Amino acid sequence: MKLFGQRRKGLTIFISLVLLSLVMAACGGGGSAPTSSAPAAPVNGKGCTKVGVLLPETATSARWDSEDRPDLQKDIPQVLPGATVDYNNAQGSADTQQTQAQADLTKGDCILVIAPSDSIKAAAIVSAAKAKNVPVIAYDRLIYSNDLNYYVSFDGVAVGKLQGQYVADHYQSFVSANGTKNTVMIDGAQTDNNALLFAQGAHSALDPLFSSGALKKVYEKFTPNWDNPTAQTEMQAALTANQNKIAVAYVANDGMANNVIAALKAVKLNGKVLVTGQDATVAGIHNILAGDQSMTVYKAIAKEAMASAQLVAALSTGTGASSLTNGVTTTIPQTGGAAIPSILETPVAVDKTNIQSTVIADGFVTVQAICAGLPSGTDGICP
Repeated sequence: MKLFGQRRKGLTIFISLVLLSLVMAACGGGGSAPTSSAPAAPVNGKGCTKVGVLLPETATSARWDSEDRPDLQKDIPQVLPGATVDYNNAQGSADTQQTQAQADLTKGDCILVIAPSDSIKAAAIVSAAKAKNVPVIAYDRLIYSNDLNYYVSFDGVAVGKLQGQYVADHYQSFVSANGTKNTVMIDGAQTDNNALLFAQGAHSALDPLFSSGALKKVYEKFTPNWDNPTAQTEMQAALTANQNKIAVAYVANDGMANNVIAALKAVKLNGKVLVTGQDATVAGIHNILAGDQSMTVYKAIAKEAMASAQLVAALSTGTGASSLTNGVTTTIPQTGGAAIPSILETPVAVDKTNIQSTVIADGFVTVQAICAGLPSGTDGICP
């Protein structure tokens, strides 16, 4: 009986100790307050202050690193106090951009702003973001995904129309001077939806001239990755195939136009061929002042970046974006493509007549930069 009593006493003590440990655990130990759980991750951008910005490249256009990057890094924290920006550049690789986006999602970026390196391949980024309840804003270039949340850019068709209409308004003197109606079209990258829109807009103005015989299209190429040296090779091929008889070179942007002009210089045709461009780069404006390029298209990147920042802030604060998009949508170019809420800024054609009142007045370029190496007094602009 004594042994049974000892065992019973020991069992009682054991049970008491177990109960005491459970009570202490429930109280957080020593009577302290329960520890708080980690805050929930933002859902669909609500409360988000960590923003990933992914831009496509730096090789073919100076704008991405010199204009877009600093504007976005400045505007997002300005409009959304406390926000931080993780910046990455894919340097022309869609695979690299996907890796960068996955890294952003892994470290908790809860809104992504992406100018895709490849409009099709970037759809995988949107899918990965959606799985984490992270909204994606396509910046400047559309992403082919029905799950895309927003799109901020310029009216791409309007850009092409400005280029094509400039040709339509000015081609006659170049046809007369060169004794030919031959026209070359060097388009952007077919993997960039913008390039398709630019070409569409340009053709809307040029096709009637081709149909009527006023101009003759002898060459057209989409240029992979907007690669500038490739554009030069394309222009050289067009010149060779047509015995240097070219009156008009529709070129989709200033970077490629600069190399097209190099090809024209090699056969002493620079300044004698109507050359278009886009982006109003320092090199592009310089070439216009030098007489080697006829026009460019100015896209006020500061407006595009600020609109994106305001959209980020609207998502974070939950105020809604309807007042920013104003009912504007862009349809994903596929069967049954979704209508994506969009902000589309207005482009402006620039030539010698309005350089002063546009890109200089806005501080987009400096007189010192665009006039480097040009004679004093050039077009009344260079000191």
